[in-house]
Amino acid sequence: MRASRIKDRTVNHEPASHSAASAAIASTHFIRNIIEADLAAGKHALRHWSGRPGPGAQQLAGPLDPARIRTRFPPEPNGYLHFGHAKSICLNFGLAEDYGGRCHLRFDDTNPEKEEQEYVDSIIDAVRWLGFSWEAPAAGADAQAECNLYYASNYFGWMVEFAEYLIASGHAYVDSQSAEEMRARRGTLTEPGVDSPFRERSVDENMDLFRRMQRGEFPDGAHVLRAKIDMASANINLRDPAIYRIRHASHHNTGDRWCVYPMYTYAHPIEDALENISHSICTLEFADQRPFYDWLLERLAEGGLLQRPLPQQIEFSRLNLTYIVLSKRKLIQLVDEGHVTGWDDPRLPTLVGARRRGYPPEGFRLFAERVGVSRSDSLIDYSLLEDCMREVLNETTPRRMAVLDPLKLVIDNYPAGHGESCLAANHPLKPEMGRREMPFGRELWIERDDFMERPSKGYHRLYPGNLVRLRHAYVVRCTGCEHDPSGRVSVVHCEYLPDSKSGTPGADAHKVKGNLHWVAADHAYRAQVRLYDRLFSVPSPGGRREGDADGVERDFRDDINPDSVRVVDGWLEPALKDAQPEAGFQFERHGYFVVDRVDSRVGAPVFNRTVTLRDSWAAGGSHRR
Repeated sequence: MRASRIKDRTVNHEPASHSAASAAIASTHFIRNIIEADLAAGKHALRHWSGRPGPGAQQLAGPLDPARIRTRFPPEPNGYLHFGHAKSICLNFGLAEDYGGRCHLRFDDTNPEKEEQEYVDSIIDAVRWLGFSWEAPAAGADAQAECNLYYASNYFGWMVEFAEYLIASGHAYVDSQSAEEMRARRGTLTEPGVDSPFRERSVDENMDLFRRMQRGEFPDGAHVLRAKIDMASANINLRDPAIYRIRHASHHNTGDRWCVYPMYTYAHPIEDALENISHSICTLEFADQRPFYDWLLERLAEGGLLQRPLPQQIEFSRLNLTYIVLSKRKLIQLVDEGHVTGWDDPRLPTLVGARRRGYPPEGFRLFAERVGVSRSDSLIDYSLLEDCMREVLNETTPRRMAVLDPLKLVIDNYPAGHGESCLAANHPLKPEMGRREMPFGRELWIERDDFMERPSKGYHRLYPGNLVRLRHAYVVRCTGCEHDPSGRVSVVHCEYLPDSKSGTPGADAHKVKGNLHWVAADHAYRAQVRLYDRLFSVPSPGGRREGDADGVERDFRDDINPDSVRVVDGWLEPALKDAQPEAGFQFERHGYFVVDRVDSRVGAPVFNRTVTLRDSWAAGGSHRR
């Protein structure tokens, strides 16, 4: 393998203004402290390499700008990204942005049996949707933009070469035990492992077997290549971990080129090193793997295959949210068993589901900033995520009126056949968003709970004899109501005050406590509206409850909220009829809604509720409707 192959994959840094980036940083955490100390010390500036030649020796390009950092987001393309990935994306890409560095999008596609191009495409789409890019703009007119999109599978040739170096240097051997035999000899947290009977194979025998594994001469499971470290180590991850296994499987990127595939724990540090990653940021469950990460890179650097300084792994706590599950296994169950409609179901904590529900990407970035970064595990209440979404939506979404539980209102003294327009602000605090015309007429739709024939104390909406204002229109006085054969109120009757129209001099002469939204019956647009809520009805799905037997874990599916979605036919103001997919609105008094990006058609939008106007879940998990 030529040295130029690695050089082609190594990125050359361009000058950056670190001081300007630092000035824009408003918050800090322990990872920022590490990065700033490293930048100040010039720790990750690659120096000219002068290592001794050896088997497969490579020379990386250098030097690199000491004012740059490189992070990476390395998803495995075997599923759809979820909310936890959003935190990692915001952290890795955000740090690179803040310090004038680069963040790589890298697909850790080392498992051909579970990975598909569909997942690759969805991950690319999700990262872009969140507002991040792995492409750096060109510096000059003739310069080419820097693209930092990578695949672990493109490094398979180097990984095999590095594995052969480990064999040649006595740091790896081919083990022919079965998986069960290796598991039995691995030991426990309190007992050391037992050496494999094949641990002392000669270098020549190991090399011959590994090359025959590559040629496909053995079936799956016949052999594995293991690092030779210490079977008595207190860290089980250092007890001769497997680094290569046989898999006769077609790969989405490399096809049938390979019969052996690297283990993730072997491949990942090599990928980081080849891409000159300075800070390899991962979640806490990888902390026990860090000694092997460092061991492997040190062995390869000693052999002249990698250049120092080497990447450093830094762990932080993963995202834990109430009322959801982020386990890939559990998410697959929900999809495969039909508890949800698919990976993009708006109730699922996937990013495709969040997008379809109308969660704005800016809301995830705000949420990631609010929850912060630490080494301590904590459980974040889902209401914090919803509050971040409300905060963003409140600033950006135009207002509209919609009636979701309709009751007919007739203004008896309004001229029959007459109509007029009322002006309504698209946003009460942003006049630059303009105003719209709403048709008004003798018959309107109002919300059923805006009328009460025998009102309770403190009720200020419509009831016989009471005055209320119809928003952006007139003040009306209720004169009575009609009932259907079952005794249910079917029509409410009112009279309007002609001098009370909003925006006219007479409007201020009428002081009322109630203010109702409405749509004109002759002009309203009928549409399907989906009222989404939390998928689970308890904060910790599947967790123990008070009174449960010790150690007994409930089935998380038993905690699915039966009211997580309700579908209603609503009457909407006509301006909404031509709303485009993914357009968001605040339906006054109801919450924030988005036009469904899948099921909507031209002139027939379907609306999904993104989030209510305020938290409707009481402390302790009970839901108020």
